[in-house]
Amino acid sequence: MAKVSVVIINFNGRKYLEQFIPSVLASTYPGMELIVADNASTDDSLDFLRMHFPAVRIIELKRNHGYAGGYNMALKEVNSEFYVLLNSDVEVTPGWIEPVIELMEKDRTIGACQPKILSYYKKDQFEYSGGAGGWLDCLGYPFARGRIFDICEIDKGQYNDAQSIFWASGAALFVRAELFHEAKGFDTYFFAHMEEIDFCWRLQLLGYQIYACPASEVYHIGGGTLPKGNERKVFLNFRNNMIMLAKNLPKRQSIWKIPLRVLMDFTSAFKSLFAGQAVYFFAVWEAHAAFFKWLIFNRRSSVFPISRKGRLSGWYQHCVAWKHFVEGKETFDEIVGDKR
Repeated sequence: MAKVSVVIINFNGRKYLEQFIPSVLASTYPGMELIVADNASTDDSLDFLRMHFPAVRIIELKRNHGYAGGYNMALKEVNSEFYVLLNSDVEVTPGWIEPVIELMEKDRTIGACQPKILSYYKKDQFEYSGGAGGWLDCLGYPFARGRIFDICEIDKGQYNDAQSIFWASGAALFVRAELFHEAKGFDTYFFAHMEEIDFCWRLQLLGYQIYACPASEVYHIGGGTLPKGNERKVFLNFRNNMIMLAKNLPKRQSIWKIPLRVLMDFTSAFKSLFAGQAVYFFAVWEAHAAFFKWLIFNRRSSVFPISRKGRLSGWYQHCVAWKHFVEGKETFDEIVGDKR
């Protein structure tokens, strides 16, 4: 049984494997094993790994299960105390594992944790997909310490304290192995996008904390903002966000928050249409149609029974969209202030 298993999900990512696996193998943590779980790649990823990195364990999946399903399938075959789910486009620092494991071993209530995530191309700037720890507002809009919508702050050490958050980024997600399976892993219906936020929400409801550990740093290429022409990505983000709310909100809140979110999403869609972004407009409509289809046909199989034991951290009780777009607030501290 390994102490720490770093598992990279891969689909046709030979370029990133070649670029970033050396940094992972240079990690100083003793007893780490590195695994690449391959989602039925059609490029030469596996041949490349076998030839150049024979020490890397490979788990071959028969089809592309996406991020959510891929990890669920692969982690059934990984016997470890801690899983580290690492994107293939992440460069790590030699001592990136030690601070996180030390923090989690000191406090057994911490179920999942993330390092500080900085931009690979602008190493003094927080990266979109997690920053220094994810938060969620009252209507389900995710943001992070260091990132509000598309605005990423410069890292000046302002978020260097380890603290409880709402969600840890799937780009570099540390999680106790036993809890991953206890919480039934990711929702495979999501395929990709929002599954880590949904997972962290369920962990909190089970009574565990989610933490950010900025003493550990990694550098993520990522996509930053959603590519305007990527209809699939826009679709998954909007659909999965709505499903996540329907699954996890108390019924008395979902009755009014979900209709309000639908109204706000359509307002955003029409604004994009008038700006000439028809692909974005239709992706939002398709996402909500798929969400209502899920409510009718798939809800029962996708909602996991969770007893609400925990109190949510990193939950912003106001609307981050209002604070940003109406009041003009651009940083996490400006919006959340002393409510941290």
